Amino acid sequence: MFGRRRKRSEDVVERADRIDDVTSEVSPEGEVSAEDAEETRVRLEPGPRPDGPWDVSEVHDPADGRVDLGGLFVPGVDGMELRVEVAGDAIVAATVVLRDSAVQLQAFAAPKREGIWPEVREEIASGITQQGGVVDEVEGPLGWELRAQVPVALPDGTNGVQVVRFVGCDGPRWFLRGVISGQGAVQPQTAGLLEQIFRDTVVVRGEGPMAPRDPIVLKLPDDAQMVAEGTPQEPGSRFAGGVDRLQRGPEISEVR
Repeated sequence: MFGRRRKRSEDVVERADRIDDVTSEVSPEGEVSAEDAEETRVRLEPGPRPDGPWDVSEVHDPADGRVDLGGLFVPGVDGMELRVEVAGDAIVAATVVLRDSAVQLQAFAAPKREGIWPEVREEIASGITQQGGVVDEVEGPLGWELRAQVPVALPDGTNGVQVVRFVGCDGPRWFLRGVISGQGAVQPQTAGLLEQIFRDTVVVRGEGPMAPRDPIVLKLPDDAQMVAEGTPQEPGSRFAGGVDRLQRGPEISEVR
């Protein structure tokens, strides 16, 4: 079941207001088809981001206190572990593990004047419910998000669920998605630091042509080495901010 806590009446009023705005702009007579109004409503520009995440053009020194992964600058905080996620030969996401919680960060190309997070939420929710999961759309600290119980196979072969939160933000020609898991998903009130990491992430879209939803490819820092999971680590960190290790980790995939 896909439950929304946002009142349907709010959606109706918002849609009516936006259609009125479109109508007044399209023609002096105020006439516009329903299809044109809906298309214009969907293609609204991304909203303001006064608290981040940031575009690289908005930050004076993106490397200050952050790990440079090429397409993303990820904030470093004490006690965190940073893992990269791969698809084929490309690094496409980074996961920050902090105690018993984690947030996966993945950036995608997006249209210049169109936010895609509402559409992506619908697609994620539909995929989870088709698999028998439960999804609730709520307005959280990072804006509208999905809180989901995703069916998974447990190590002992039985069926269970994983509680996750899907958060997102539309930026200029990019979209940043976060997947919060662990205690930060089970008890969202404990996820303040992970949420701040999401807010303080810097996205580097680049100027080259990219199709909407293409992942923004990442890279390892110049002095980083891939470390197999479970390998003992020496004390200290190669990164400022307490990043304990940079390694390849299990990918938390978007469910469609």
